[in-house]
Amino acid sequence: MARWHSDPMATDETPEQVTFGGAPRHTRQRRAVLAALGQTGSFRSAQAIHASIRQTGEKIGLATVYRALKMLSDAGEVDVVRDDAGEQLYRRCGTSHHHHLVCVSCGTAVEVESAPMERWAVKVGESHGFSDVWHSLEVFGTCTACAGDAGRAAGDGAR
Repeated sequence: MARWHSDPMATDETPEQVTFGGAPRHTRQRRAVLAALGQTGSFRSAQAIHASIRQTGEKIGLATVYRALKMLSDAGEVDVVRDDAGEQLYRRCGTSHHHHLVCVSCGTAVEVESAPMERWAVKVGESHGFSDVWHSLEVFGTCTACAGDAGRAAGDGAR
């Protein structure tokens, strides 16, 4: 049986477009967002995703991209991280709980499973009397390709 969960952010969609059987239905706009996210494994801003979709000739508003990203994130289909400036960045995600190793230069992300981190988070929570502990972890650095590019650029400048 199809059920609709009211979402004030999805005012331009009918109940049938929002969910089918409790799962988000992939409207034309959501399919466009997922296709844009599928072009790269990097985290990207909503503005960059919007621009990518518009370059294909698809007519879509930035607000619609934000709504689609929110719904896809809530459904667990999209990962969200914040950069140093606090901007949310998005990418298609894996199916299990995981962490990310993210390149600060190009946005490339690697999903990292970490059983020791899971145990540590529960232990820290319990030691302070917390229950239902959850966490989110992103580790940032520079990927090999970008580190190589920076090294080559520095070498070019020394000549």
